[in-house]
Amino acid sequence: RCWSGFRLRVAGKLVVGCGVCVAESGFLGPLLREELSLLQPSGPLQLALWLLENMLRVARILKPVLVSQPSRSYAASFSSSSIDPSALTIKKTAAPKLKPANDHSLVFGAQFADHMLEVDWKRDKGFGPPRIVPHHKLEIDPAAPALHYSVQAFEGMKAYKDSQGKIRLFRPDKNMQRFNDSCERLAVTSLDREGLLKCIKELLKVDSDWVPEKEGYSLYLRPTMIATDPALGVHPSTEALIYCITSPVGPYFKDGFKPVKILAETTFKRAWPGGTGCNKVGGNYAPGLLPQQMANKAGYSQVLWLFGEDDYVTEVGSMNIFFLWETPSGKIELVTAPLDGTILPGVTRDSILELAREWGEFEVTERPFTMPEVAAAWKEGRLREAFGAGTAAVIAPINGIAYKGEEMNISCGEDGNAGPLAARLYKEITDIQAGKKSFRDWSVLID
Repeated sequence: RCWSGFRLRVAGKLVVGCGVCVAESGFLGPLLREELSLLQPSGPLQLALWLLENMLRVARILKPVLVSQPSRSYAASFSSSSIDPSALTIKKTAAPKLKPANDHSLVFGAQFADHMLEVDWKRDKGFGPPRIVPHHKLEIDPAAPALHYSVQAFEGMKAYKDSQGKIRLFRPDKNMQRFNDSCERLAVTSLDREGLLKCIKELLKVDSDWVPEKEGYSLYLRPTMIATDPALGVHPSTEALIYCITSPVGPYFKDGFKPVKILAETTFKRAWPGGTGCNKVGGNYAPGLLPQQMANKAGYSQVLWLFGEDDYVTEVGSMNIFFLWETPSGKIELVTAPLDGTILPGVTRDSILELAREWGEFEVTERPFTMPEVAAAWKEGRLREAFGAGTAAVIAPINGIAYKGEEMNISCGEDGNAGPLAARLYKEITDIQAGKKSFRDWSVLID
């Protein structure tokens, strides 16, 4: 109970007490703290009058928060099964491939290492013995649910070689958790995250020569799950294949940072509350191809996905998005959309948030915000930087956003390539990935 004795409940949750409670609240506070700090209500009556006068706007702000998908675990819905790394078998290729040159000719996802990891799963038997085999084409029944109902999930992660030639992974536990969450969401199975990761590490040892030693280059890993039942019908799958392929990749920006212009999409939507926006599943990506194609033809590199009638900012392309701006009250804030069920919990996203909070140099906020807020900050000269964040690029500076016919040009530092914060975060994260700098347990050495 707040000092005024006034409480407002929405959907059974206490969301407003008094001006002080709202300002400190983690639920509604970040959305309305600016206005209510100016209001400074002297008691419940004044606050109630303010709420009545602004009911429609408050409802619009509360709507995306209240309908957001809650964090939940589906583990209880699945029987426990483990992947036994001690049962791993290795069959090496008799025809090793020619390794590509580590230069600008290296195309993302076009060439693959010699071997792959496979683990079969059946609902009545659990996981079978894991195996490392030569990279090969898959043979599945044409009725497989992965082909018809998008019962498929995947991950994206990278392996690096440090200056001593040792292989490192960057926060692989986060990828395994997200992969597990995606598989559970598709009603397939809970993964043995630790067992699978151990097998992936063995795959890296087998194909250690495929991990580039050149700075900025890495071996991309794609753990994947596909449902393989030989039958049609929309129902939970009874069979699946877990596999992991790897591909050598170069830096996302081959000649240093190259900022991109993006199109804020007001018609097509990437995700919605209660859906699978927070999961890395195939069905999230195909619907975005047409809007992406249309944006490219209009001269934009990526689509900025919006949601709701107020155009809430969600993601850009397949990356999370951040804005650094000055708030109307003069505070410097780094803001990104919250993990409300529509946002993918990116590993790079989480790393940026943790590093920025560790620095303690400005406010770091996860909250709903709209394109009109972004546009207002730009018009008022308060918008300092914008950038995307993801495994492939790490940091992708944004120098322009088109929204409802208006082009917003955004600063990208003195050289026009990346703002100071974007450049700093990129160096910090890539140094940790390469083992140049130690931070917590983020860089995992493959023994």
